[in-house]
Amino acid sequence: MMDRRLVENFDWPIIGVLLAIICIGLMSIYSALYPQIQANPTQNLFIKQLVWLAVGFTLLFCSLLVDYQVLRQISLWLYVLALISLVAVLFIGKEVNGARRWLEIAGFQFQPSEFMKIAIVLQLASYFSSKDVQPYPGIKKLVLPMLMILAPAVLILVEPDLGTAIIVVCVAGTLVLFMGIRWRYILVSAMAIIPLIYPVWEHVLKPYQKKRILILLRPDLDPLGAGYHIRQSKIAIGSGMFGGKGFLNGTQNKLHFLPEKHTDFIFSVWAEEWGFVGCVILLVLVAALIALAFRVARRSKDRFGSLVVVGMASLILWQALINIGMVIGLLPVVGITLPFVSYGGSSLISLCLAIGLIENVSMRRFVFQNR
Repeated sequence: MMDRRLVENFDWPIIGVLLAIICIGLMSIYSALYPQIQANPTQNLFIKQLVWLAVGFTLLFCSLLVDYQVLRQISLWLYVLALISLVAVLFIGKEVNGARRWLEIAGFQFQPSEFMKIAIVLQLASYFSSKDVQPYPGIKKLVLPMLMILAPAVLILVEPDLGTAIIVVCVAGTLVLFMGIRWRYILVSAMAIIPLIYPVWEHVLKPYQKKRILILLRPDLDPLGAGYHIRQSKIAIGSGMFGGKGFLNGTQNKLHFLPEKHTDFIFSVWAEEWGFVGCVILLVLVAALIALAFRVARRSKDRFGSLVVVGMASLILWQALINIGMVIGLLPVVGITLPFVSYGGSSLISLCLAIGLIENVSMRRFVFQNR
């Protein structure tokens, strides 16, 4: 049985904001998949999303039952397991559109890279909260975490999945900055990265990834090819104007001009139907969710708890920023979903786990004496 005092410290505003965002996501997915739903009401991706939500909330609840300090003891094992799964996906993973990102076990498909986002946060939080590591750690103390970050980032990049690799680096980098890092280390890192830009461009990035970056710099380069996605996304967002066209009335959506509309470009569907007002509401909700999470980090009783919450909050923050920046043409298209709004099983489950861990820290922010 869960201690009643733990339940009293459950952060209900986080769940309230989360449910509001999920409702927006379900409305947008339903609209994006409406023709499919009409054709086959019982078997469609919208029903699958509801199933994923049920699984995600079940795991969210389960994550509350174990004291987050236990995760500190097993964080290395979770990280190693996630790393092994990333290696396995390169050899036995399911290939879709030239990319190997999915493992299939007993008919269940999942993306190991999604769960690496959680594992890297737990492992770095455990490392940085040890007694041997103090705020503003020296260069020797940063070598190991840099290797911890580099290993999964490279494996994910090889799949190839540039977007998720960027997310892993951004989330891990946020934790490093939260611990404090001297400016000279940042300068040295930048100087070390600059010479790698050309080799990465020539030998690591795939041709389609290069083209997406070039499209960002020159939107008119290939309007019917690589630039088609972002062009249609901008049209959809712009056509929503102030109040939107109304639920199920988005023309770019209904006429199938907007590609990947239930995953990467779900924000465009919402913007076309609900306009500027709807976009502001969604952005305020996402900002509120992140602000409430950082409030939990500030209240945490220990460094490990604070680092876990900061890592999970930054995961939601970076994923939202990159997705929205991508669909409005400020960032290249890298295949990042909008947290709790886009369709996707592995992403939704990992994000629900992130919320569960934030609530776990909130519930245990006080030290209770046994009765």
